[in-house]
Amino acid sequence: MPEDGVGLVQLSGAATTVLEAIRSAGGRPYLVGGCVRDALLAPGRRPKDVDIEVFGLELDRVAAALRRVGPVDEVGRSFAVLKVRRDGEDFDVSVPRTGGGDDPSVAASRRDYTVNALMFDPTTEVVLDAVGGLADLRAGVLRHSGPSFGEDPLRVLRGAQLAARFGFRLAPETALLCRSLAPAFVDLPGERIWEEWRKIGEKGRHVSAAVAVLGESGWLAHLPQLARLAGVPQDPRWHPEGDVLTHSGLAADAAAVLADEAGLTGDDRTVVVLGALLHDVGKAAYTQVRADGRITSHGHADGGVAPARELLTSIGAPSAVIGRITPIIREHMTAVTVEGRPSAAAVRRLARRLAPAAMAEWSLVCGADHAGRGSGSGPNPTTGWLAVAEESGVDRGPSRLLLRGDDLIALGHAPGPQYRAVMSAALAAQDDGEFTDHAGAVAWLSRIAAEGRLARYLAEG
Repeated sequence: MPEDGVGLVQLSGAATTVLEAIRSAGGRPYLVGGCVRDALLAPGRRPKDVDIEVFGLELDRVAAALRRVGPVDEVGRSFAVLKVRRDGEDFDVSVPRTGGGDDPSVAASRRDYTVNALMFDPTTEVVLDAVGGLADLRAGVLRHSGPSFGEDPLRVLRGAQLAARFGFRLAPETALLCRSLAPAFVDLPGERIWEEWRKIGEKGRHVSAAVAVLGESGWLAHLPQLARLAGVPQDPRWHPEGDVLTHSGLAADAAAVLADEAGLTGDDRTVVVLGALLHDVGKAAYTQVRADGRITSHGHADGGVAPARELLTSIGAPSAVIGRITPIIREHMTAVTVEGRPSAAAVRRLARRLAPAAMAEWSLVCGADHAGRGSGSGPNPTTGWLAVAEESGVDRGPSRLLLRGDDLIALGHAPGPQYRAVMSAALAAQDDGEFTDHAGAVAWLSRIAAEGRLARYLAEG
């Protein structure tokens, strides 16, 4: 049923030009999908991504009209989608692919969720709600738009992504349908799976809601490393919020807030949010309930690296992202093992172990761990570590090795793999503060040569 939407969507000059070109060719353009949903959630804000669906005009004629306003990319032609660029903005322009193509209501019923099936007529400034999307948007409910939902099982993961971004919950009948689609997960391309998870990492603020959707839909079973955390107990003194899965979701929610406060975007935000979600995956195997009733999970930090890597690989995460998350998981308990202000040497060694992740990313995940404990939430234990890291110049990464291969050549040692043990020892000595500049590194090399250690290192190499 149409809804008044006067002033709802603020369009750029480029968007207006594209819409006018379609109208001039005889088409009826509607704004569709996320730009309408987001405008209803935050009226008056100019949408970043404008998707347009055209009725009453064949794809070839739409393409001809768009070429008059900007370059047209027809890579999506097989899906009846064109991309046009105007004044630095990109627009996806589509036509309905199936029967009833001249009826916006039929087209709406073929979209994924009702909150994404809302259409906005930019000519009349009316919102067309053919499948009850307005009511679901107000209620924060994800409900499938129609029987074609199952044609693309990725829509289940898209629901989790939308839940992460907006805190939506899954309608019971949609959860039932999603469970019937669970076997199709294994056939989904990794890059499409990662695209949804990337949005969770980059945009999600309610990651615990995404976990809930995955659980209700039966798709959490495809993430066994995370699913196994359900029901794993924690010491209520430190974790009154409940089991490890509950804590993991709350920690990811806290990480999103902390990452936004730090101004993180893209992969940097994803590393922190997913790092917090997965930081305790080792507890599934390392949690023990002792005879006296105490609950411990010694070793879970190291033990969490392998399952986290397995999960991230299964969802198509890039190796660069995996390589930054796993050392954070391994080191997320480090700060609580040292009382008071840590030594500069301890901080330098930690920065080396964390690479390629940065100390700041590690700190945010640790802070989220302590903020995601419900009534037991506490301050970030890494504050002192970050202060020392900044003083030591390793807050963004470990310091480079000061000893050079030329220094060994100058002592008459030919280059080769035998250098490895020497350089490893030099790194350890540098991080321990035995030298702080190149001259000190050369002096250290002369000293270990005089002591006979250099010859041993070369032999080991």
